Formats: sequence, structure tokens, C-alpha cells
Amino acid sequence: MQLVAVDYQAENAQEEFVKSLRETGFGVLKNHPIKQSLVQGIYDNWQDFFNSEEKNDYLYNKGKQDGFFPQSVSEVAKGFTKKDIKEYYHYYPWGQCPESLRPQISQYYEEANTLATELLGWIEAHSPSEVSDKYSQPLGNMIKDSDQTLLRVLHYPPLSGDEEVDAIRAAAHEDINLITILPAANEPGLQVQAKDGSWLDVPCDFGSLIVNIGDMLQEASGHYFPSTTHRVVNPDGADMTKSRISLPLFLHPRPDVVLSERHTAGSYLQERLRELGVI
Repeated sequence: MQLVAVDYQAENAQEEFVKSLRETGFGVLKNHPIKQSLVQGIYDNWQDFFNSEEKNDYLYNKGKQDGFFPQSVSEVAKGFTKKDIKEYYHYYPWGQCPESLRPQISQYYEEANTLATELLGWIEAHSPSEVSDKYSQPLGNMIKDSDQTLLRVLHYPPLSGDEEVDAIRAAAHEDINLITILPAANEPGLQVQAKDGSWLDVPCDFGSLIVNIGDMLQEASGHYFPSTTHRVVNPDGADMTKSRISLPLFLHPRPDVVLSERHTAGSYLQERLRELGVI
């Protein structure tokens, strides 16, 4: 089995995209509305930011979780003991951000949110009635005016070869949120776990957009849409010397949105953040 990119402009795009999400938890779109030049500009400018000492002027706020997270506080995936080999920046429209970088990242945030709302509409339109009946409100409406949606600018630094044994760029994990939108990174490495336990490479053709189901949509759909385990593996050979920038947008419902009989989005998020040791 392999992940195949769906043409956003094709007549059957909705059906094929949702089918891929249902079968693998992931969908890949090509010919989508987000301009490649915008994404490349963000990669270039944020690479400069991560290469500079300026990043330390924007250290994250523990309560709000906005700003720069150095590698020393990088996440430990659930079930793992080693920190991921990465540093990252949490951008929210209301949060701290270098002013020179704000216009570009703000534009991307808005455009990706607009596309996410459309894709959630596709998912709802192609959910069986017994599944869509579970949604407490239209899926696209769940993220409307949410101040929880997070754009993470990830930097995987070049590898030196003396990293901790078993430490990788991002250990196997699932996302907490509703869906995640991710432009194909500037280097390969993203893999998704198939139902048989094997690992599939996610296409990294520049210009593609990768979308995956998060735990909250799995919860809201009664597990009809699977939140799939994925990871970012370390490169081999010459690729070890290359940085990798990644731009996942984690679409979060407003905290009061009811996901299921057990959870609102707010209660679900708090439970998961405690499990991860973030709060």
C-alpha cells in the first residue's frame, strides 16, 4: 500500500481524499490553493531565524505555550524516554513573534485555516450518516474563531552522528487535534504506520500538502476516522548534514466544543497534555 496524492482540482477529489483519510488516517493533496512560493519563503526566513541567536529572545511562555522551544525542552513522545531531536516555534496570532516574520506567517496561518475549514466540510459530507450524526456541530464550525489552533515551525537540525542511541527527529506519535495540515517538508523523513504495523513513506514532493487525522476527530467520529501513528526518521548519509523545516498547522476546536459523551475539546486537550508531561 502507498499514499497517492489527490488532485485538489479533480472532480472526484473529495471522495478520493476522504477515502484515503479513512483507510490510512492521511491524505495528500496536489494543486491546492496555497502557493509554493509562500511556503518556500517561510522555510528560508525561519531557517535564518533558527540559525541566529535571536531565537533565544523569544523563549516560550510556559502558561501560554507561545514562542521558541529549544531542543533542551523538546517533547518526549508517549511511551518513549528520549527527547526528539528538534527545536520549534509556536505561532499563534495573539502570541509573540518577530515582527519581520509576522506578515508572512500570518498570511500562511489564515490561508491554511481557510483550506482546513473546506477540507473538514469534505470530511463531513462524506461521513456516513451514522457517523455525521455524532458531530455536535458542523466540523468546520468547530475551529471557527478558535484561539487554540497552533502553527508550529519545526527545525530538525543537521545530525552530527553522536546523537543518543534510539533518539530520532520525531518519535512515533499521534496528533491530539482535529486535523493537521502540513506542506511537504524540504527534506524526506515523514512516515505513517500502516494497519499491519509497517511504515510507509509520506510523499515529500514539494508543493504537496499532507493532511492527517488527529485524536479529536477520531473521538468525534466514534473512531470511524483513525488517528494514525506517524514519525520523522533520521536521514542517512549526506542528508544527515541538512536541516529540515516543517510547518504543521494543528487545527484545534474551541475548548467548549463537545467531541463526545466523554469529552469537550478542552477536557480532551488537558488530559493529553498531562500525559505528555507538557503541563
